[in-house]
Amino acid sequence: MSYKKFYFLSLYILFLVSIYPLYMGFVTLGNYLEHGFIYASDYPKYIIPYTPICIALIASSALMPLIFKLCKSRTLPVVSVLGILLFLTFEFGFEQIKVIEGYVEMPLESWQLSLCMATPEVLRSIGEPIYAANNPAFKFHFYLIAIVIILTVLKVVYGFGKMSREQNFSKKRPLIAQGVSALLFISLCILACFTAFYRNGTLHISPLSALLMAGFFTVFGITAGIYCGSLLYGKSPLFAKTIPALSASLTTLLMYLGELVLMDGVLFIYGQGFFFESLEIIPFSPADLLVILGSGGITYILMPMFQLPVSPIENPVVPRARRR
Repeated sequence: MSYKKFYFLSLYILFLVSIYPLYMGFVTLGNYLEHGFIYASDYPKYIIPYTPICIALIASSALMPLIFKLCKSRTLPVVSVLGILLFLTFEFGFEQIKVIEGYVEMPLESWQLSLCMATPEVLRSIGEPIYAANNPAFKFHFYLIAIVIILTVLKVVYGFGKMSREQNFSKKRPLIAQGVSALLFISLCILACFTAFYRNGTLHISPLSALLMAGFFTVFGITAGIYCGSLLYGKSPLFAKTIPALSASLTTLLMYLGELVLMDGVLFIYGQGFFFESLEIIPFSPADLLVILGSGGITYILMPMFQLPVSPIENPVVPRARRR
């Protein structure tokens, strides 16, 4: 496939998967410009961070050929920074919109927080979802998730575009792995949007909810780890495995820390028994530690699969000279 065809195909795919978030943003802005606020009943779910993410990805990908002409080998870091800046700009703009719920006016970010904390059934049972209106900690999750999505998707678009331009497919493996991990993680994000992973509003969650949450944290870490691994492709095998694995565990740990701050130092409990109870010296349970370390361990195991095997032609064996 030529680069021109890939360029328009990638933009078409990004726009296609962004239709709903873009529509949500358009409706919200229309109501806001008309009234100066939006009613809670008219608020489409999860504008932030997904509408700003989609805008940033489409705009950055559209500008990628121009950035390549101007920056050449520095295209990826430049377009990555551009994507993050565009996201933050639109994110901060959407966060200023006011939502009206009954007689209470709150920032859109506070309303969004209530949607993150519980399922719609729980929200209806507790009434107006303003119990954590002044806690901005939940945005740490949004920003971290958004940045990882932006970096990984732009890396895939840039990588496959570069392969199409140069017709060099030696780095196909890590790009495919990055694309698969990013797609799986985004799918879990969408599932979380519409189900809140079936949390019941209490700390003791069901086995299905525990499985989905643990899987979300693990896949999130692996996605970040594979991204680091793709940047280190071709380096020392030990170096190219250790750094991605550490990055995966660190990313998962950061998500857990954000959860701790948001929930006043406690975490959702995945099950019954010692394995699921928090340890005395740290707020994590053995199950939580397994998820954190597991994301790094899985990444460490996966990394060699994405490395290009050494070809005998590239490292020919030179026969020893015969003795006379």
